[in-house]
Amino acid sequence: MCLIGLALDAHPRFSLVVAANRDEFFVRPAEPLGWWRTGENAPWLLGGRDLAAGGTWLGLSASGRIGMLTNVRDPARHRPDAASRGALVTDWLDRGAWPTAPHATNPFNLIGGDLHQRRWWWTSDRHVEPVPLVAGVHTLSNGTLNEPWPKVQNLSSQLHRTLDDSTDDDRVLAERLFALLADDRPAPDHALPDTGVGLETERRLSPAFIRWPEAGYGTRCSTVVLGRVDDDGRWRLHLHERTHGIDGLPAGRRTVTLDGWPHDDMRAPIDAR
Repeated sequence: MCLIGLALDAHPRFSLVVAANRDEFFVRPAEPLGWWRTGENAPWLLGGRDLAAGGTWLGLSASGRIGMLTNVRDPARHRPDAASRGALVTDWLDRGAWPTAPHATNPFNLIGGDLHQRRWWWTSDRHVEPVPLVAGVHTLSNGTLNEPWPKVQNLSSQLHRTLDDSTDDDRVLAERLFALLADDRPAPDHALPDTGVGLETERRLSPAFIRWPEAGYGTRCSTVVLGRVDDDGRWRLHLHERTHGIDGLPAGRRTVTLDGWPHDDMRAPIDAR
């Protein structure tokens, strides 16, 4: 992912709210939201899949973990021969393993959650130990957690308003969150960060939703996760994913509901349109 909004116990009904965009080159092959495993004895995972390196950018596992990833925009520390960052997510989902230094990957942010414990953490390539996340709204792009980039600040303020003035209907709330993720307005030049990629690139990467067909790059999918805890302590999760073409237009939508999660034997059907 390249933009993540995460709300923990910040809504009267939904204890978990995730609104996230994945930005990537369109030539990199990937599968949309679905069930898969990293190995024969590994737990089932639900999420998109990077077919170039086998990892994912956002997923959850039958063991009750959720993980999501963003890259860190720091050209000075980028290594073209580094290992794929997507395996950091699957390592967490499969085994509950956090990355250890020194890192074989390029700079990253990793958010992990354990639904059994109802605990969340954030870490990056600059951290030795993961940092616990408290209740509230957290936002993340290609800098550090809650770093005040325009797209991060905009998503944070809009997410607060959406949760404060929201419906209890999961599909209505999902539509409102997708609308936040579809904001393609660039930030003014004076507000742009300087990450070493040049002013024009900073402009093109500044919206929540990126359209850059000339570069073969943009927002390829938007994901919304809504979760609430029932009286028996089990989770009911709704996952919604929209994929987009290189022109930014909708290319597909997938939805799945996990009732009584986590459950090792549960692989709920996916509604694909």
